[in-house]
Amino acid sequence: MPKMKTKKGAAKRFRVRGSGSIKRGAAYRRHILTKKTTKTKRQLRRTNAVDSTNTKAVRSMLPYSS
Repeated sequence: MPKMKTKKGAAKRFRVRGSGSIKRGAAYRRHILTKKTTKTKRQLRRTNAVDSTNTKAVRSMLPYSS
């Protein structure tokens, strides 16, 4: 049986942690940063976990991650 293909766009955006949760970067950090406060931009640097409602969809895009 052939290997399953990973969605490469998803592979660049998500990483699976040791606990099995999936981490992602924050949105709203690419442009129009002048009107955002320093506090907001600092908080957007943090990584977040993918929500439980989306975890199944992300795992299907990353077949060899788990």
